[in-house]
Amino acid sequence: MEFNIELFLRALGLAIVLEGLCWTLFPGGMRRALLQLLPLPESRLRVVGLAALALGLLLVRLAS
Repeated sequence: MEFNIELFLRALGLAIVLEGLCWTLFPGGMRRALLQLLPLPESRLRVVGLAALALGLLLVRLAS
């Protein structure tokens, strides 16, 4: 499989756009979500991050 830098940059740009959209439309909600994450232990954050990573990889695999 060949690495496509153009596709990578488009995907990265889309991720940044979606993140910015959330902060633009729901700044209070995003702040509350971050405040809820602060007391969580790092182990829980790692598990959630790993689950998000796995889901993202699964979606990329299904799309190709």
